[in-house]
Amino acid sequence: MIERESFLVDNHAGWRLALRRVSSAPASAGRARGRPVLIVPGYGMNSFIFGFHPRGLSLEAYVASEGMEVWSVDLRAQGRSEFLGSHGRDRYGLADLAVDDLGAAIRHVLAHTRTGAADVDVIGCSLGAALTFAHLACVPNAPVRTVVSMAGLVTWTHVPPMVRALFFSRRLAGGVPIRGTRSVAGIALPTLGRWAPSLLSMYLNTRSTDIRDAALMVQTVEDPNPYVNREIADWVKTRDLVVRGVNVSRALGGMRHPFLCVVANQDGIVPPRTARAPYDEIGSTDKVLLEVGDRHHPVAHADLFVCTGAQEKIFAKVAGFLQARQ
Repeated sequence: MIERESFLVDNHAGWRLALRRVSSAPASAGRARGRPVLIVPGYGMNSFIFGFHPRGLSLEAYVASEGMEVWSVDLRAQGRSEFLGSHGRDRYGLADLAVDDLGAAIRHVLAHTRTGAADVDVIGCSLGAALTFAHLACVPNAPVRTVVSMAGLVTWTHVPPMVRALFFSRRLAGGVPIRGTRSVAGIALPTLGRWAPSLLSMYLNTRSTDIRDAALMVQTVEDPNPYVNREIADWVKTRDLVVRGVNVSRALGGMRHPFLCVVANQDGIVPPRTARAPYDEIGSTDKVLLEVGDRHHPVAHADLFVCTGAQEKIFAKVAGFLQARQ
């Protein structure tokens, strides 16, 4: 039996961040094993997808079923997080997410974990991995032990054509606020899945993922932020991630955290070469590369969380990596 608890956490920057703790019933009755695991979502998404799978246990539920205490966070403007002000809701950037929001989430987890641990393990998903590494680079001695990157990136080793087109111009990328992305996705996902699956395949491959629950899947979609869009345009241009004056790409070489790098073989958002770059660049001697998918069962960006067989092909490997380093 899986238990879920919800929390709202003040980030001291005008937001209450939403966190969710997921644990197996026996663990919730006493002290859970090992360290708490914090899952960090990426850009244009929230934590919903970590608790959803169309054909089995979700990522959260699977890792919790292995005896670990699992937390997922909605950073500002994601999911159930709440804005406390009256204006300036969109005025934030990558540093605010990486340093302030992730820092508030980590402090809350460690203050409320049943494990008694003094460190967390972090699973960063897509941009969530970049935010995790930026936090480590900007916050000396951050209480993070093990890092998992799922389709994550730090250095744009290779920029896919769609990303290059969307972020070609800093002014255009951040010029107009975009609203209603989830509603558009609710129409586009089933339509493209039925009539033009090849256009969808860079993000989600219908050969590998059951999209009959598209109306639920799109609950993870959030509107992009114009300020973050401008920063991503700069990042794509320079290739290196720089946050608050710190070159995170260069800082990777000095990091010694145990590291699992999960790469999707048909990812058109964070291509395999870019997703693999943190594995090549990190200074850790304890690192594992997990490449998922083949020509018969291609795995794209979002497939890592919802594809058929994700429990055996991906979630079990992530849980096993974390357990071995408890």
